[in-house]
Amino acid sequence: MSPKKDNPGVLVPPPFIYLAGLLIGIGLEALWPLPVLPQAVQYAAGFALAAASSVIAVLGFREFARAKTPFDPHKSTQRIITSGPFRYSRNPLYLSLAMLYAGIAIAIDGIWIIAMLVPTLIILHYGVILREEAYLERKFPDAYRPYKARVRRWF
Repeated sequence: MSPKKDNPGVLVPPPFIYLAGLLIGIGLEALWPLPVLPQAVQYAAGFALAAASSVIAVLGFREFARAKTPFDPHKSTQRIITSGPFRYSRNPLYLSLAMLYAGIAIAIDGIWIIAMLVPTLIILHYGVILREEAYLERKFPDAYRPYKARVRRWF
């Protein structure tokens, strides 16, 4: 692989995909609010999800730093990370973003925002995850295939 093409070919950074879904959901919520949760539940559950998301993100980024490989999908991956939260999920940072998104949606009591998580995850799956997995299989076939067989994508 040439250095210029030594990346998964992700077109949009994953945080922007989540942000787009969140903003569309917030817009729909502003137009047609559908409150369903009591405030005590929405704040407690939303905070719990956001806190858990933060823990997973910190642990995941720590593993990228330890492995000395970039987390930016536009850069070349130097090695497969199988430690920390990557022992349980091939995509802990995307899981963390989904949890943060859901935590925000619940705290806002936004059914439309939660509904937008589905297309957000579909776009993430086809536009990012499948491209990253194909790239990692090409670049590290002997290391990535057994890891992929052993560790689930989400949890």
